[in-house]
Amino acid sequence: MVLLTMILTKYALISSFLKESNLSYLDFLILSLSILLISAGGYIINDIYDIEADKINKPHKVYISNTISKKRAIIFYLAFTILGLILGLWLSFLKNIEILSLYFIATAVLLLLYSKYLKKLPLLGNLLISLLVPFIIILVYEFDKKLVAKSELFNDIFLSITVFYYMFFAFLTTLIRELIKDIEDVDGDFKLKMKTLPILIGKIRTRNISIFLSLLLLFFLFLLIKDSFDSNELYLMPFASILSIVSAYFIFKLWSAKTKTQFSFLSSLMKMIMLIGILSMVLFKFN
Repeated sequence: MVLLTMILTKYALISSFLKESNLSYLDFLILSLSILLISAGGYIINDIYDIEADKINKPHKVYISNTISKKRAIIFYLAFTILGLILGLWLSFLKNIEILSLYFIATAVLLLLYSKYLKKLPLLGNLLISLLVPFIIILVYEFDKKLVAKSELFNDIFLSITVFYYMFFAFLTTLIRELIKDIEDVDGDFKLKMKTLPILIGKIRTRNISIFLSLLLLFFLFLLIKDSFDSNELYLMPFASILSIVSAYFIFKLWSAKTKTQFSFLSSLMKMIMLIGILSMVLFKFN
């Protein structure tokens, strides 16, 4: 999902607005590898700290200590993270955008803090992950765009707005899914004395917050449909309409969800909504 987001952001979204690119194919490969390695490292360290909880929440998906030793997993985490940081920092300095090197450092540090501390706290961990996901889009945008020529200034402004829309969509869908996953994993988290939102305020209240956020997502999609219709940009309407229908179905199922199986289905359904949203970037290529 991360790699697909990066590819479509550069080659479908950005390239549809701006002719000049700051990233060659090799540069983009290095950027992608950097993000993927740091993300993979984040998954590994999260699984290391989640071994006991996963034995309860998803025993069929416990790989560390079963398939691979904890010591070897730590080596993989360090190797992936350090290599990802080296690639990201090197590219930042190569392109004279040193400020973006802070993104790679901050991401690696925050993923470690999330796994060790923040995910055990109500909402903080959820918000952190929900913010890191849309930053992938803005990172590709900031790396890829050069000094914009006056003839492309309007295109750049419109691209910036579009990038913001996708970032908001990514943030909102990720936050909803994070809350759903916390509800799904509440039994294991409770036994390990974590203080996630469902444990602190209850599953029903957390579900209601997820419903509110899902209604906000649906409202956002309706605004996109209206805006597409008003501006005569009808190419966006099919994807926005499909997303609206699936989101409405998601809210309907969430309203009555009670069991772990139901919340697991909703987590997968939200992932599908995220995928459809990302794929909609392709439409800009044909506009």
